[in-house]
Amino acid sequence: MHPSACVEATEKLGNMLAVHFDQPGGPENLYLKEVAKPSPGEGEVLLKVVASALNRADILQRQGQYAPPPGASTILGVEASGHVVELGPGCQGHWKIGDPAMALLPGGGQAQYVTVPEGFLMPIPAGLTMPQAAAIPEAWLTTFQLLHLVGNVQAGDSVLIHAGVSGVGTAAIQLTRLAGAVPLVTAGSQYKIQMAEKLGAAVGFNYKEEDFSEAAMKFTKASQIVLHVEGAGVNLILDCIGGSYWEKNVNCLAADGRWVLYGLMGGNEVNGPLLSKLLFKRGSLISSLLRSRVKKYKQTLVKAFTEQVVPHFSTESTHRLRPVVDRVYPVAKIQEAHKYMESNQHVGKIALELPQ
Repeated sequence: MHPSACVEATEKLGNMLAVHFDQPGGPENLYLKEVAKPSPGEGEVLLKVVASALNRADILQRQGQYAPPPGASTILGVEASGHVVELGPGCQGHWKIGDPAMALLPGGGQAQYVTVPEGFLMPIPAGLTMPQAAAIPEAWLTTFQLLHLVGNVQAGDSVLIHAGVSGVGTAAIQLTRLAGAVPLVTAGSQYKIQMAEKLGAAVGFNYKEEDFSEAAMKFTKASQIVLHVEGAGVNLILDCIGGSYWEKNVNCLAADGRWVLYGLMGGNEVNGPLLSKLLFKRGSLISSLLRSRVKKYKQTLVKAFTEQVVPHFSTESTHRLRPVVDRVYPVAKIQEAHKYMESNQHVGKIALELPQ
């Protein structure tokens, strides 16, 4: 049977195809499974998914290390793009059947259909493909939150962005520039640093070849006159690494600087005088996660992002923003997509296309 015929037969039965795994483990555990199609509840819409995107949360959930929030779908996928196909009771009329939209999700995005609170939907900027739109919600909303709501970024600040060409990293470079601040990045190859600089990074440090804290101090000291700041060091750090970077982070943090921790790719243990070093610089260590936030917070965040950032994805914007998509996989190749993400070779996001 032709794939499109299989999809049609599945939908007629009130089912859909979704990424599934029976037990935690490696990418080889992933496969497509026929499951029941969800129905929108109060204030929700049903989105027919055209594309989704991978996130580290998907890797951790597959490994059994990151359970979805209570009540959320257990299907992988925290962002998606597609079309509204059904409105649940109590919707406020902001969306109509057929509207294209991109969505922030607590889970369920790597399936043919997903239910979404209407306040989590955003319009797709003109000129973007569905995979590009799917690459926006989680990474860009996370970045917007880290910079503005958590990190209180100010014009002229120097911002050190770890994993500088990840999904969040590529968004952070551009949003830092939009805020009038100066992005510095760390990355693991000269190619990645060049890509970061093309996106607007002022400088990049190859953490495999140099001490990024020393390099950041040298750069900021040389930039003091240009940036009109007193003292060397970075004002804000966006850190998804954690334990293995703590000492270098504190070493290059400016006085009264903010260190925002949102991931633990480098481990969760700290051995050493973290508190005394942080106290000496009057530094702030703030942790943040988006997926576990309450519904009202996410709705407020989505609204602010839609008003303040989404217009800049337009080709007519003088500060045009660009979602970076490295590769697009058909969802049937979900195992390959996970393996590629775990190889850390990608620049920007890895997108998935769902069968239509």
